[in-house]
Amino acid sequence: MSKFSAPGAVVPAVTLAVLGVGCGADEASDTRETAGPAGTTASAGQEPGTSSADESGAEAGAPEASSPPGDTPPERVRDAFAGLQATLNDSCGTPGDCEYFLGRVYDELHRLDRAMKADPKGPGHFPEPIALIEKLDGELDGDRSFENLKKHQSLLTGTRDRINTWMQGHPDDHR
Repeated sequence: MSKFSAPGAVVPAVTLAVLGVGCGADEASDTRETAGPAGTTASAGQEPGTSSADESGAEAGAPEASSPPGDTPPERVRDAFAGLQATLNDSCGTPGDCEYFLGRVYDELHRLDRAMKADPKGPGHFPEPIALIEKLDGELDGDRSFENLKKHQSLLTGTRDRINTWMQGHPDDHR
């Protein structure tokens, strides 16, 4: 029985080794995305100083890796705008629903604001929505409590509606 235990132990050991390499590859991939330009960090299983581009001619995930850190692809504005549009059919029903709804509208407006300011086209490409959010922030005076959002509910939803109208009139800016 002891002569079969050694070969039987090899299978779990090999399996664990393969899984460990797989996990390491994911970590290396995460590092590569934040480490800088493509090819500066080798994936697991590669020699230092090489990249998968050296072997295949193109690095896996090149569109992501080719963007300098901090760049936000245009899809982010589209996604943030879709999140804001998802609030259009909601409203204040019960007090709990109202708190969630107003907080979500606030969050979605600021998500869109961040996306527009980070967009490769630049914040100047979205002047009216950014100005509307700045005006809203001035009125809220940094207080995003439910009581303050409820007090400014018409301004909050009005800002959302005006930005929706502006974005609908500028479809190339978010598609």
